[in-house]
Amino acid sequence: MKVIPYGKQAIDQSDIDAVVKTLTGDFLTQGPKIQEFEERFSSYVGSEYAVAVSNATAGLHIGVMALGLKPGERVITTPITFAASANCVRYAGGEVWFADIDRDSYVLSLESTRRLIESKPNGFFKGIIPVDFGGLPVNLEDFRTLAFEHDLWMIEDACHAPGGYFYNSKGIKQMCGNAEYADLGIFSFHPVKHIACGEGGMVTTNSKQLYEKLIRLRTHGITKENMIQNHGGWYYEMQELGFNYRLTDIQAALGITQLAKNIEGVKKRNKIADRYKKAFNGKIKYQYLPEGVLNAHHLFIIEVNDRKGLYDFLRTQKIFTQVHYIPVHTLPYYKKIGYGNADLKNAENYYLKCLSLPMYPTLTEEEQRFVIEKTLYFVNG
Repeated sequence: MKVIPYGKQAIDQSDIDAVVKTLTGDFLTQGPKIQEFEERFSSYVGSEYAVAVSNATAGLHIGVMALGLKPGERVITTPITFAASANCVRYAGGEVWFADIDRDSYVLSLESTRRLIESKPNGFFKGIIPVDFGGLPVNLEDFRTLAFEHDLWMIEDACHAPGGYFYNSKGIKQMCGNAEYADLGIFSFHPVKHIACGEGGMVTTNSKQLYEKLIRLRTHGITKENMIQNHGGWYYEMQELGFNYRLTDIQAALGITQLAKNIEGVKKRNKIADRYKKAFNGKIKYQYLPEGVLNAHHLFIIEVNDRKGLYDFLRTQKIFTQVHYIPVHTLPYYKKIGYGNADLKNAENYYLKCLSLPMYPTLTEEEQRFVIEKTLYFVNG
């Protein structure tokens, strides 16, 4: 049997045709496909605005800057995430503080975050960055209440969760990244994510002021909005120090066709997850699904006692799993700046056992049966 990876992109002829059409058109970057992608994406998630960027890390970076994070200010996030969720704070000169995860859902714990905030004086923290880990939406309604109580901004790292949603206390569906509760939402278009652009990202918001700030920061801090009568069409102003974080039209064209397939892709991911759950129920622990939530399933994560043994065994069967993630506070960079002794037991215990099994829409039932068979064979000894 061929290699079965933990995740991969699905590119078909419609994607290829869209890219070729753009390649033979007038614009390869800064053209009309960018705005089209942004408008389609904001419509999909239900936000007022969307800003396409070169990758999700860039989106996180300009996100904290747009919200006014200053050197030395403190932001809370989860230790079970890709390092970029924390690194963006460091890029702006801020301090990262970690709260623990929920033991069963693996997302940032509301209770742990509350305890951390309330253990410090008022104004000690400036923001929170919850992560929709594995595709499971964080209940941002509850986090928004906490943030409001303490005057904190909030960024939803929804990189794993385009198409995921939860129902709020009024029974209204809240799509991941719709910016109803968070100030900003961040998405990734890395090849193993739902929407593959090669690289790329999107920042969503409902604030016109934040949108305009993000647009400037994406392009060197430059704007052409303040035209002066005595100047010509070439005139622009650099109003602040920004970055070259633009997406190309080639990537945007691919993003548009990929986005169109995401509703069906999320359905397929959930069918795959249901088959795993049926096979593993009562035998292997997997990520908990709260009531009223749709997990977009970027990942399907299990916990096993001999994680390294299972990882190695599955590789002999050409099943390539992955670990998501090494707790950020235990990485050498963060240990050097004082996070080595953080009390984050749930995150550390989770890391000892977690393993991400193959999860992508083109995974066949035959391939999945093979993954399940070999996983149970090892676990059962």
